[in-house]
Amino acid sequence: MEKESKINENNPENLQEKCQNLEEENRELKAKIKWYEGQFRLAKEKQFGRSSEKTEGYGDQLGFFDEAENEADRKVAEPAMEEITYSRKKRVGKREEDLSSLPVETIEYDLPEEEKACSQCGEPMHVMSKETRRELKIIPAQVSVVEHVRHIYSCRNCEKNATEVPVKKAKMPNPVIPNSVASPSTIAYIMTQKYRMASPLYRLEQDFKTQGIPINRQNMANWIVRSAENWLSHIYEAMRQELLKRDVLHSDETPVQVIRQAVKKANSNAYMWLYRSSQGEKPVVLYEYQPTRSSSNPKRFLAGFKGYLHTDGYSGYHNLSQDIKVVGCWAHLRRKFDEALKAVAPEDRAGSMAVEGLEYCNRLFHLEKEMAELSPQERYEQRLEKSKPLADAFYDWLNSLQILPKSGFGKAVHYAREQRNYLMNVYLNGRLELSNNRAERSIKPFVIGRKNWLFCYSKDGAQASSIIYSLIETAKENGLNPMGYLTYLLEQLPNINLEANPNLLDDLMPWSQKLPDSCLPITRQKRD
Repeated sequence: MEKESKINENNPENLQEKCQNLEEENRELKAKIKWYEGQFRLAKEKQFGRSSEKTEGYGDQLGFFDEAENEADRKVAEPAMEEITYSRKKRVGKREEDLSSLPVETIEYDLPEEEKACSQCGEPMHVMSKETRRELKIIPAQVSVVEHVRHIYSCRNCEKNATEVPVKKAKMPNPVIPNSVASPSTIAYIMTQKYRMASPLYRLEQDFKTQGIPINRQNMANWIVRSAENWLSHIYEAMRQELLKRDVLHSDETPVQVIRQAVKKANSNAYMWLYRSSQGEKPVVLYEYQPTRSSSNPKRFLAGFKGYLHTDGYSGYHNLSQDIKVVGCWAHLRRKFDEALKAVAPEDRAGSMAVEGLEYCNRLFHLEKEMAELSPQERYEQRLEKSKPLADAFYDWLNSLQILPKSGFGKAVHYAREQRNYLMNVYLNGRLELSNNRAERSIKPFVIGRKNWLFCYSKDGAQASSIIYSLIETAKENGLNPMGYLTYLLEQLPNINLEANPNLLDDLMPWSQKLPDSCLPITRQKRD
């Protein structure tokens, strides 16, 4: 047997077959190594490179710790400056206009009376001019205790002579949370710090402690959840009903970890879904927490909606309803080609087919930028004339390619082919957008906050977060000061009867013209 084996190994035909097998194995190993190298380059780009898909250059990411050095530019004008003038008419520039809405505290510096005489002749001197320097003064958050004292009256005569004594009480507003020291402004401040400034509750607890305020994170978490459930949820639901009346929406979703879940492991992902309006008046931005990424979630949330829905390539959006037409995102497609290009070795990028795919997408976005100021009808016509032929040529080019499906470029081509019907829907209406970036920008505040607080403790906390994020982001979109708006809501909602008159909510919506000045940024508030 050993002799036969040696004979077979020395057979030229067997040796040739063995060489062919080794060459094939070598090609496969080289392809795998090349693929792993590409994935390594792409991972480094994602970790250290910039996230933009712009094609001019790579690696301009600013460092975090040297931000001051990188951002410093001595040529940039200061927001306030020292200005000396000797003319009666003071020139007001842009910097002064920027500060004109802020309250002004004036400090005068004058000579002592004994120095107002001329040093040469001794005669009294007059004010020739004034030299003014303007500075911004910041007062840290101030905390005080407000005592609500209600006067209660009774009748002394009835106390002496009658069996019943009438009692009258002065009107006093209801608290946000009964038997709690939390005021509307306190809760609004905590919500704004956590959900707008992405400051975790433990940091707020430390900040309060340095000011001598005994508020722990458990108190703050309870106030957030109860206020959202009892009061802010009414505004949230009214905004949802308003959103469903629109005919163009955007949607996105992102993972969130919830520790205490009844049906899932603590380390498994739940999801925060985002739905928002498109361009136009009364912007609405809504978050919704759900434990899964199932398509049943948007199907339930969007029940009754009829129109166009901008999304990414997630298939969960593709079969929601016959009344919903999904519009794909060309920015996601461009990102696929950009990632394919970044996975290629720098010396080989110039000849990569990913460059051509990326160039097609860039040209489409360039045309879209040129149409930005057109009316929807004009944009619709210009797209059919200029943009759609380019998109058709792009797909003709894609269909002519023979590529490896597992390569980065192959995945980009597969994505483009798979999403073609949804991507081309943008040409159905001039009000539609080439990308779903509007939704990505709106979900970004949640993603940034998630990096700081990492997870939600409970389902109730996640749902409260979705309500508060919705109100803050919608307030920002409508030009409001989120803290001022939340404070006003928490003052008003406990003191109105929504069951008897639900129309009262109309006056509290973020776009209501009846909101007080306190809901506006200080630069837009009227000054007496």
